[in-house]
Amino acid sequence: MTVSGTILDSLCPMHVRLDPEGCIVGMGATLSKLELPPLKGEPFLEAFELHRPRTIKTMRDLLETRGRTLYIRLRTPKRTPLKGILVPDGEGGAVINMSFGISVIDAVRDYALTSTDFAATDLVVEMLYLVEAKSAAMNSSIHLNTRLHGAKTEAERRAATDGLTGLVNRRALDQVLARACKSAESFAIMHMDLDYFKQVNDTYGHAAGDLVLRRVAEIMMEVTRKEDTAARVGGDEFVLIFPGLVNRERLARIAERLIERIEMPVTHDGRACHVSASIGICINLGTDTDPALLLDRADKALYASKRAGRAQFSFYRADDSRGESGSGTAMAGE
Repeated sequence: MTVSGTILDSLCPMHVRLDPEGCIVGMGATLSKLELPPLKGEPFLEAFELHRPRTIKTMRDLLETRGRTLYIRLRTPKRTPLKGILVPDGEGGAVINMSFGISVIDAVRDYALTSTDFAATDLVVEMLYLVEAKSAAMNSSIHLNTRLHGAKTEAERRAATDGLTGLVNRRALDQVLARACKSAESFAIMHMDLDYFKQVNDTYGHAAGDLVLRRVAEIMMEVTRKEDTAARVGGDEFVLIFPGLVNRERLARIAERLIERIEMPVTHDGRACHVSASIGICINLGTDTDPALLLDRADKALYASKRAGRAQFSFYRADDSRGESGSGTAMAGE
């Protein structure tokens, strides 16, 4: 039986050999990895659960199943299902060769099996390679999808961002404003234009102008809330949207802080660059749903500030065709 056992170990690593009494006299190496207790000398029908056919009670009954598929379960906590086929050995005993069937993937995971635990000609080896290849392909696909999603997100972010200042651009502002109008919620719009910005560009060059614009963007982000939107919509034009903020005094304080801080000179190559800001404010109580109309009102209020002497803010007033409803300047110390 030694030579026969060696051959079986190579060709059928999941076999059990039974003596004429139905007791286990040997088993393949793979079966020994399945967390089973020592089985040599144990009756097969006690060591394994034969749940189909259920009528098998003795070794004689077992021998009569020759050529039929046996459905077996391990008597372990995992209750791993197996399939088997019995072949009599001609000496009253038998060899039962078993396999995991469709449960092979679970078994490989549960018992840390590898291709060496199966016969070289077993189709399960090829299936394991296919599973590994599929797993590798899926991992690569997930990685690629993650990269593509990241690239898409970055592309969308860049498409909505002003490259110089990092504020949102006109395209993104239009989307934010459209959503705000559609929601019928109250909000305010500030349209801000820099005074004397052209002189900075003409006198000190575009690098100085870019530095001023970046500093203005920083100030806008510092003065506004997280839920507010600050956008650069033109060369030296900016728009801010304040969702839920329609209190005139609070809006006036924000405008004053913006004007006061923007008037502080920006140093470029040792030279001070001076600009100021004129601001127009339009309040929407949720009754107007036309973004273009609201922007036009904020624009009218902005030019009211320009006409009033610049470095000021004005509120749009519906009954004033010029859009002038009052103005204020930044006060030192506020």
